[in-house]
Amino acid sequence: MSSSEKNIPLAERVRPQTLDQFVGQSHLLSEGKPLRQMVEKDELRSFILWGPPGVGKTTLARIIANQTKSEFFALNAVSSGVKDVREVIARAEEFQRSFRKTILFIDEIHRFNKAQQDALLHCVESGTITLIGATTENPSFEVISPLLSRMRVFVLEPLGKSELELILAQALEQDELITKKNVTIDDKEYFFLLSGGDARKLLNGLEIAFQISQSDSNGLHTLSKENMEEAFQRKYSLYDKKGEQHYDIISAFIKSMRGSDPDAAVYWLARMLEGGEDPKFIARRMIILASEDIGNADPAALMLAVDAFTAVDYVGMPEARIILSNVATYLAGAAKSNASYIAISEAMDDVRRFPNLPVPLHLRNAPTKLMKELNYGKEYKYAHDFEDNFVDQQNLPDHLKNKKYYNPTENGREKQIKERLESLWKRKK
Repeated sequence: MSSSEKNIPLAERVRPQTLDQFVGQSHLLSEGKPLRQMVEKDELRSFILWGPPGVGKTTLARIIANQTKSEFFALNAVSSGVKDVREVIARAEEFQRSFRKTILFIDEIHRFNKAQQDALLHCVESGTITLIGATTENPSFEVISPLLSRMRVFVLEPLGKSELELILAQALEQDELITKKNVTIDDKEYFFLLSGGDARKLLNGLEIAFQISQSDSNGLHTLSKENMEEAFQRKYSLYDKKGEQHYDIISAFIKSMRGSDPDAAVYWLARMLEGGEDPKFIARRMIILASEDIGNADPAALMLAVDAFTAVDYVGMPEARIILSNVATYLAGAAKSNASYIAISEAMDDVRRFPNLPVPLHLRNAPTKLMKELNYGKEYKYAHDFEDNFVDQQNLPDHLKNKKYYNPTENGREKQIKERLESLWKRKK
């Protein structure tokens, strides 16, 4: 191995070159599976690879470009802009004239703003480029609808123990630098836990642990737990972002806020953050809780939770922890009501049981003469023409005319809402 090759990180030195060498994602890449068929038949369409870090999104894009003999361009959304995209499109148009295909790979595509994503629309639709986007974020939230509608989304799964074992074995057997040094690992499972299911972290950790380990008199390099912890600069905190701990701890976090316990809420928040949980995932769950468990008892809770999501997105970790703690303690301390949640659940049940109940005539829109002749909108009473801007008229279908879905509690601001509604809708008491 040359001195220049020694400077290439291990993760790059052992990067798979073919689909058969690629480890993981069998639900997409096994024989007959959708992504493999697309590649083998050379019938590529633009798509997004959505999954956690270190599961092979970049590697997969490079393999696909190589196997389909496509020109390959890679951009990172953090450091690239519209100018870079347009330069690639111009090159792709040149290649297209000589019947060559172009793949544009955009890492962290969720960080492209709307204007940057708009710049991709025409060339994706025309087929000038095949766009492969990689993201750790839900594309439904982060990618604009017009672009998303032109692309498939393939979900990549976290790597399991058997897959990490295979990646580790390949590195130990195939990398020229490491195989010469006779390396063994004290506790592979602990090594896997420290990597968090991220193959890149695993290989980087292996390389650093190897560099700081000492060989014995027989030239054997044994990587101890201490070597591993030093390599990863942390001890393992029991938290699996995609496994049981993920669901158990987010559940404990939500239930602590619902139970008005800010101390427990910040503890479970700290567990998630220390385990590497996506802070925007936590912020989204707080938005849901603000409506489901607080609702109109404190309408400011929802606004604060939405603001928290935006702030976390702008700031990122580690400072995002302060924002999340700020909002989690507020939500835990807020007055609680699930009346809005119950209301929509019951209304949805009735919609499913009676899916086509007619809209009362007086509530219907009447934009044409015929509709007016059929009494659409007739006898509708405009609330602002009446005292207190209210008039008692039927707004539900006949079959449900006296149904009451929303039952405000006596908690917080909702008590005022309850008193007002009871004073107006005396027949619904």
